[in-house]
Amino acid sequence: MLFAPAPLHIPDGFLNLVISLIFWALTAAAVGMAISKTNKALGEKQVPLMGIMAAFIFAAQMLNFPVAGGTSGHFLGGALAAIVLGPWAAILVMTAVVGLQGLLFQDGGLLVMGANIFNMGVLTAMIGFGLYRSVLNANKTTRLAVAGAGAWLSTMAAALLTALQLWLSGTSQLQVVIPAMLGVHALIGIGEAIITVAALGFILQARPDLLDSQSVAEKGGRGWIYAGVIISILAVLISPFASGDPDGLERIAEDMGFLNRGLDAPYQLLPDYTVPFLGETALSTVVAGIVGALVVLGIMFLLGGLLKKKEA
Repeated sequence: MLFAPAPLHIPDGFLNLVISLIFWALTAAAVGMAISKTNKALGEKQVPLMGIMAAFIFAAQMLNFPVAGGTSGHFLGGALAAIVLGPWAAILVMTAVVGLQGLLFQDGGLLVMGANIFNMGVLTAMIGFGLYRSVLNANKTTRLAVAGAGAWLSTMAAALLTALQLWLSGTSQLQVVIPAMLGVHALIGIGEAIITVAALGFILQARPDLLDSQSVAEKGGRGWIYAGVIISILAVLISPFASGDPDGLERIAEDMGFLNRGLDAPYQLLPDYTVPFLGETALSTVVAGIVGALVVLGIMFLLGGLLKKKEA
């Protein structure tokens, strides 16, 4: 049976105005710092690598995988992006991905977009990179183990912060929402860790120099561009087979009775990762996924070009 990927992120209505604005401010500060730091280190070959990473993470997030109790999870990618690109470039990549999902696919609210970017992009990148950097000179097995642990912990941290945001917004009770969010995301985090370790294992086998230091800016190669494009396209092509079960947050919102607080987007472009005139079909999902991957790829190339011009 074919499924369209379910909406994945916090919708408008789940968080109150104060919490939403606070996290918009925190996200703006983090992105501003990321632009400044990336601008000082951006090399000629890092721009395409950032673009391919963004396209891959976007495509991989369309692949909901089933976990226990009729619930699904999805890849975040912040830890992987930070380990490969460094934390600041990873924040820019994750901002482009999450922002595009909200603006083009109505996946996540506009008012709460700052919270979604911070939870899934800023926090995960910092945790993943911080842990991996501590074992940068260790052997391959240790590095992969720590990367997997960092990916799992980043998922748990994002779930915990989301739970706190829901509580501070008066949407749910603290003693209920924290164990619920952490319980389901402990399982989702295993999927995050597996995907992260598999991707890094491949890189360590084929191009270990990419992960020898955070100075990825002078490394890369056309082969990685082609490989990244092919893998992203393959992920989009199988996205219609993603699990149709609600993701962790949606399941908890339904079980705890606040799902109906979610507000519909004020407009619709490619809602639920489908093309309206193609209906809810496999072709519709694939076309929408290809459009999204190309757009986020273009955003990163454009941003990289602007940063390089500013540096010059």
